[in-house]
Amino acid sequence: MYEDKTLICKDCGQEFIFTAGEQEFYDSKGFVNEPQRCKAGRDAR
Repeated sequence: MYEDKTLICKDCGQEFIFTAGEQEFYDSKGFVNEPQRCKAGRDAR
């Protein structure tokens, strides 16, 4: 059902993986948007 996706961080421009498990978590919480920042970008923010 879910597959890992490669996304681009909007802050640093690095690619990061949005895993199937993370996608399932986002859906369970009702989030509709994919993450825009990598882990380092989220931590810095």
